[in-house]
Parts: sequence; C-alpha cells; structure tokens
Amino acid sequence: MANHVSSLKRARQTIVKTAINRSNKSKLRGVLRLMREAIAKGDHKVATEQYRQTASILDKSVQKGVLHKNTASRYKSRLNARVKAVAPAKAA
Repeated sequence: MANHVSSLKRARQTIVKTAINRSNKSKLRGVLRLMREAIAKGDHKVATEQYRQTASILDKSVQKGVLHKNTASRYKSRLNARVKAVAPAKAA
C-alpha cells in the first residue's frame, strides 16, 4: 500500500480512472453487440440507423483513449461494408 501523500492520491485517481475506462469499454461493447444484432436481422433501415450510433460511440471512444484511431476506423469500415451488404437489391 502507498505511504506517501502523492502516491495515495495517484492510487485514488487510478481507481476513479479505472471505473471510467471500464464504463466506456462496456458501452462500446454493448453498442457493437447491438450493431451485430441489427445486421443479423437483415433490416437495412435499422442497421443504417444503428451504424450511425455505433460510429459516434467509436469516435468518442477514440477521444477518450479507449480505442486507437486506426482501430476505430477499421471497425467502422468493416461494419459499413456489412451494412451495405444487407441493402435491398435494386430492381434492374
């Protein structure tokens, strides 16, 4: 256990920061799960709306330091490709 005042403070800060990071990661995992479920249902309109929310959460995760910028971009790219694959076929 820490003995110095400064190390006690750092220990307190670590506890708070860990809780915040855990919350942000959990929110991210939840929105990604909802996105996968929307794609699995096959409804393009719902999947598109869910993609917007997911992309927003991914961008916020980058700002908060939960994800690396390139990781979020890769997630968004792959999810967008899956959403487009769900799109209804156009009549020729």
